[in-house]
Amino acid sequence: MKSLSGCLNKLVLDGYTEDFKAGERGLLSLQTERIYEPGQVNVVDFMRFEGPSDPADNTILYVIETNDGVKGTLVDAYGSYADPKVTLFMEEVEELTKKMVNKDKDAKPSNN
Repeated sequence: MKSLSGCLNKLVLDGYTEDFKAGERGLLSLQTERIYEPGQVNVVDFMRFEGPSDPADNTILYVIETNDGVKGTLVDAYGSYADPKVTLFMEEVEELTKKMVNKDKDAKPSNN
């Protein structure tokens, strides 16, 4: 299994240099202090890391791209130790993504 630090290092080399934090008003870029709403964020990938014996070591890494081209990561615990702000924000992103996918499916003409 890959380590969190190893994955973060690889992502930085791939251009995912921004660090994000979920807050009351949205997803905050720690470098630029810009705040993104759920509709401005795309979760490209996510990875879970489990600690060998302590559930408090369970971590999730979100790989994020924003609508203005910013690429970065958000790290959170998962399970009972998850940050409720991160959970809520990611649920909103997921819901918007599902709506967009369904809208795209409805917009395609049938081949009949």
